[in-house]
Amino acid sequence: MADKHGNLSINSENIFPVIKKWLYSDHDIFYRELISNGCDAITKLKKLDMMGEYELPEDYKPKVQIEVDPDAKTISVTDNGLGMTADEVEEYINQIAFSGANDFLEKYKDKANDDQIIGHFGLGFYSAFMVADAVHIDTLSYQKDASAVHWECDGGTEFSMTDGIKEGVGTKITLFLNEDCLEFANEYRAREVIEKYCSFMPTEIFLTKANAEPEYETIDPDDKRDTDTVVETIIEEAKTEEKENENGEKETVEVSPRKEKLKIVKRPVSLNDTAPLWAKTPKDCTEEEYKAFYRKVFMDYKEPLFWIHLNMDYPFNLKGILYFPKINTEYDSIEGTIKLYNNQVFVADNIKEVIPEFLMLLKGVIDCPDLPLNVSRSALQNDGFVKKISDYITKKVADKLIGMCKTEKEAYEKYWDDISPFIKFGCLKDEKFCDKINDFILFKDINDKYLTLPEWLKPVEEPEKTEEDAPIVENADGTPADGPAEEEPKDDRSVIYYVTDLNQQGQYIKMFKEQGMNAVILDHNIDTSFISQLERRNEKYKFMRIDADLTESLKEEGSEEDLKEAADTLAEVFHKALNNDKLTVKVERLKDSNISSVITLSEEGRRMQDMMKMYSMGGMGMDASMFGADQTLTLNANHELVKYILEHKDSEYANDFCEQLYDLAMISNQPLSPDAMAKFVARSNKIMMLLAK
Repeated sequence: MADKHGNLSINSENIFPVIKKWLYSDHDIFYRELISNGCDAITKLKKLDMMGEYELPEDYKPKVQIEVDPDAKTISVTDNGLGMTADEVEEYINQIAFSGANDFLEKYKDKANDDQIIGHFGLGFYSAFMVADAVHIDTLSYQKDASAVHWECDGGTEFSMTDGIKEGVGTKITLFLNEDCLEFANEYRAREVIEKYCSFMPTEIFLTKANAEPEYETIDPDDKRDTDTVVETIIEEAKTEEKENENGEKETVEVSPRKEKLKIVKRPVSLNDTAPLWAKTPKDCTEEEYKAFYRKVFMDYKEPLFWIHLNMDYPFNLKGILYFPKINTEYDSIEGTIKLYNNQVFVADNIKEVIPEFLMLLKGVIDCPDLPLNVSRSALQNDGFVKKISDYITKKVADKLIGMCKTEKEAYEKYWDDISPFIKFGCLKDEKFCDKINDFILFKDINDKYLTLPEWLKPVEEPEKTEEDAPIVENADGTPADGPAEEEPKDDRSVIYYVTDLNQQGQYIKMFKEQGMNAVILDHNIDTSFISQLERRNEKYKFMRIDADLTESLKEEGSEEDLKEAADTLAEVFHKALNNDKLTVKVERLKDSNISSVITLSEEGRRMQDMMKMYSMGGMGMDASMFGADQTLTLNANHELVKYILEHKDSEYANDFCEQLYDLAMISNQPLSPDAMAKFVARSNKIMMLLAK
């Protein structure tokens, strides 16, 4: 071949002009692109062998070899794939934007459908110029009687192409690094980048350092391979010990026979797993393999709760594994990592267009060769197809959870406390997911049992109403009015009571249990938003915290008139003692005579207060106290201390007792402020001193 010099041809009809410095956001990505090209070249050569157009040598072992040389400031990437002729270098390298992968697939589209070719754009090679001042290519094509080609370019538009001296089919690309990018010739930095992007590429990848001292290992002769370089044979003499025999006599016994070992040059170890677990069918994967893969990829040694293996071929190709990690407390970071791959080539973490936002709490890998990536393979192009992939992933997660609830209820309950924040977040973020999962959301009750919403809301049969049941309305003169009575609008929604703090609300829980009542536990940060959303979507029920009101079930039956006078008197006494005219004071006969006082705060008021606190914490400048809801202090007429205050309202100790009853009620509802707690402790000591006298 005659020497050739010329200018690189930019084909703007296929793609915008390549600007080497800005094509990729991360400069380290050149490793991914060059190694991907090497894997492609090997895949193509193996296909040609399968189709009978080329015969691979019997000892052929596909590999991509990376060599870093920090002294020479170079990196070389060598593959034993199909190589290139001078004409192909002219077409695929000198004319930027032609894609060798596209050309190959077009030519063999009817014959090569099983394996995927990684490259799509023919631009990956030019990522080398982000880190190199000059790049050399040495290549030899698989084609019969092909000649080796040497190509050079210093990063401008000029190149030179001459006959080469490469032996062996394949391609070697050498990068002469610029001063700003010498880090990539460091062996450990190179390993870090390659493992980041190439851990699961389909061809073995090896990394060596030029001029490094050889490393050795010792093997048994039976383990020797043809490729091993034997340095020396090591003889381990037999080991003996002096032991006492059955007759009590001492004798020398051989405990370890003579051994022969071979010292060999350490075998190279590939940096990647060419057959990742997600590429297998679920039935071929064991539980231990799933766990080991999780530990390896995510460096998380807490075992995942369970996982979903995605395996879809139509209408698009998608495989992957999604893990549900264990979250110890609500304060743990629950941000997950879902790694996106394209033909086993790492693209990015947590691409929101593909992974629904709520699924980013999970950990996993997704490999989709059909993703419409941009030219740098680092972002998605806008495409309705991506939405279909996202919807499919959401559906598979919902199907897995529903299936577990139906067929593995015990396991589902076991995992629920850990996965409930994820599911609730999903319901808040994705209406379709919420629609599917709504009837399979579990609620743990105060008796440690788990129930779904349909189980909580089993309809109670009511007797049919008759005409006699209709309320009677009279005119002013006492005669019956025409027509039925107009009833005041009722809130017919079923009430689901809930607890946010098992310790703080222990008094209310005790009252509920004594009356055979139940409540669910909602003690996670996300629960306030979650139940508000459920109420908006479902008109059949509403949620009330267990201390939002005192139900009739907790009170004794009796005339309220009996308590009216006492209520008026005690209200006046407590308003004065607490210096709080806004406090609502009620008197009831509670069934539990050991309870002296109870604080209740309306559900609407509490949610408004919580919301304002959240805004205040978020820097919105709002004062939550401005929106504080009216509290209700309910005094138990059956309690001796309440009776004492009623009878001794003018006593010098009445104010202390009123304040004490109020604080006791507050403690069972929410923590006291530091100032209130200090006064409570001092007052408790004062009251105890009265008893000691």
